[in-house]
Order: sequence, then C-alpha cells, then structure tokens
Amino acid sequence: MPAMKIDIKTGLLDTALIRLSPNCDYRPDRAGIDLIVIHSISLPPGDFGGPWIDDLFANKLDPTVHPYFQKIAGLRLSTHLLIRRNGAIVQYVPFYLRAWHSGESSYAGCSCCNDFSVGIELEGTDHLPYDNRQYIQLSAVVSALRIAYPDILPDRLTGHSEIAPGRKTDPGPAFNWNRLRELLGYSKTADG
Repeated sequence: MPAMKIDIKTGLLDTALIRLSPNCDYRPDRAGIDLIVIHSISLPPGDFGGPWIDDLFANKLDPTVHPYFQKIAGLRLSTHLLIRRNGAIVQYVPFYLRAWHSGESSYAGCSCCNDFSVGIELEGTDHLPYDNRQYIQLSAVVSALRIAYPDILPDRLTGHSEIAPGRKTDPGPAFNWNRLRELLGYSKTADG
C-alpha cells in the first residue's frame, strides 16, 4: 500500500474524500502545526455509517430526525479528518486552516489547542472497541502528517480527554494507544 501524502499548498490528504466544512478559519500568525488530537464521534450516539456526521460538520443536521440532534444541531463544529469504521477517510478542513474540534483546551501549558493542532475523529464511542482498519488508517495519517509537518513529534499525539479533562472523555478507554504506537513504531512509554 503506497504511503499517504499531504499537499502542503492545498492542505489536503490525497486518499481522503473531501467534504469541506464552513466551520474553520485561519490559524493565528506564527501558529505552527505540532499536535494531533484524537477524538471519537457517532451520530446518533452508538450508531455508525449514516450521513449525520457529514451533516453536523456542514451545519445541515436536521434536529427532527433524532432527539439527540435537537441538542447539537445549532453547534458549529468541524474536524480535519474523520476515519469511519471501515477505514474510509473524510476530510472536512484543509490542514493549514484551524478546525473547530477542541473547544476550551490546553496541552503542555498552551491553551487554545485548535490554533496548533490537527483534529482527527474516529467513528466510534468511548466504550466500543475501534475497528482495526481505523488503527491502520490512523497510523498512516499520523505518518503522513509527521512528514508534512515535522514539528509533530512522537509525544505530540493525544486524546481529546487529555486536552479538555473533566469536559471530554474521548477517544475513551476503548481506544488502544499501545496498538497505535505499535503501528507507528513508537515505544510503549511514549506520551500520548
């Protein structure tokens, strides 16, 4: 399988289906990309494969379809990438832009993680094991990001729960950090 590539000029991943979200803006001046934040999402919670995640990030989520959607339909959110259960990758925001994925957050003493991070959503829940295809695709994406943005060091890979403790729990205890580290060739003691 050929390695994934990121076009620095367009900020797009060559293997991703592109569905651009309006929920993004420019990163602040001098904000480099040096962190990857792993999230999880399913809409409605625990359901997989539907169009609802795309609709959420496009501001087109119909609140009448499901009671949960009434709570979130007005939110303006995005992420750079979604990795679906089957390993398919959707890109919503070019990497050079700031996606709105982390909210109030802090990592290594720096707040506003959206300014300097890439957000990657995994279709899943905190407590259901992720599909092996997602780990394989995630490791390939992380490798491509590290080539395109060399400031992303091995210890600059974290979960939403770590940058927003008490507020967020994803990707949750079901996410196997050791499996990801193994695929990346990182030591099991690396931060993450």
